[in-house]
Amino acid sequence: MVKTKPIGRAVFSLFLIPLIAKYQAAVVDIKTKGAKGDGKTDDGPAIMSAWKEACGGLLGGGLLPETVLIPPGTYFAAPIQLKGPCKGPIEIKATGATIKAPPEVAKFKTDGWIEIEGVDKLTMTGGNYDGQGQATWKSNNCASTGVCKLPANIRLTNCKNAVVKDLTSTNSKFFHMNILGCDNSKLDHVTINAPGTSLNTDGIHIGRLNGLNITNTNIKTGDDCISFGDGSKNVHIDQVTCGPGHGISIGSLGRYPGELPVQGIWIKNCTITGTDNGLRIKSWPAGTPGSATDMHFEDIIMQKVGNPILVDQEYCPSGKCQKGPSKTKLSNVSFRRIKGSSTTKVAVKLVCSPGTCDTFEIADINLQGPGGPATSECKNIKPKVVGQVVPPACP
Repeated sequence: MVKTKPIGRAVFSLFLIPLIAKYQAAVVDIKTKGAKGDGKTDDGPAIMSAWKEACGGLLGGGLLPETVLIPPGTYFAAPIQLKGPCKGPIEIKATGATIKAPPEVAKFKTDGWIEIEGVDKLTMTGGNYDGQGQATWKSNNCASTGVCKLPANIRLTNCKNAVVKDLTSTNSKFFHMNILGCDNSKLDHVTINAPGTSLNTDGIHIGRLNGLNITNTNIKTGDDCISFGDGSKNVHIDQVTCGPGHGISIGSLGRYPGELPVQGIWIKNCTITGTDNGLRIKSWPAGTPGSATDMHFEDIIMQKVGNPILVDQEYCPSGKCQKGPSKTKLSNVSFRRIKGSSTTKVAVKLVCSPGTCDTFEIADINLQGPGGPATSECKNIKPKVVGQVVPPACP
């Protein structure tokens, strides 16, 4: 038998020590790039410089992440654009840090404040991203004009296999998080925080992606807590609290040409409190052809919610819309085990255009109206009713 020699110190030094040193070097602290962290100096260039170095690095054959470190403290940053592809996985770690945006809208020429694009295996950990949007809400007239040229707090575009965790978005000027084209991604323990008076501040807007999980998330804002745009597929939402805000909305759909189908939405184990709406599917009258299918809402608690269950194919927030039936087909939709209280007399409202709503199920519902029993209202739909349903659906 041939005896092998044990690995000696020389071999350890030759292979492992350089690997350890390389791992340590994979953390790029933004303060090494000139960040002041005084809450006044623009630290955006330092963040982008750290990103450039980390994105261009390579550790362990691309299997381990490079890290952009934003240490605890308060930072001011003008609009930031972080682009891929990177040579390997990359993380932005901001635990204990608060990053503040310029309050003036005029300083933004892009659709987002923190924009990250074209990255595979992005992780964002920690940090409070404060959009300082209070002045913007006061002058916001999006609802009347229908045009909103305002920056989202965090905009992720085509970031596949992304993980966002333990992160807070505060007082965004527009959407808090805009997640577009980010297949196979996850948001966990995210906090969205803005008052109910903050206009057009959707908590998390989703669109044109396949595969997203949102879990253990708390959303307080002035618009939809979570909104789904066209092309949203295979999205699972679990253990989300919502309120104040406008509830959880699929749509609005059917407004623009070329919209992609919505398919495979599961919303479970959520609590919605004090919102204008609860669970909502909305599409524009007339509009453009489209479809939304395989959408399921289960085990939801409503606490003093306006319009707890709402399908609205006559959605027209400005009151100035084309007249005509919606062209968005809705099918395979279920509302199961939903209970609580409504601030409106009509707790279940299903308003469809002729021939557009197919295979709906209402099961085990218990919703009480303000001061007494609630009612339901239906148009162009006859859902399947299972178990005890209060109020009776579509009598």
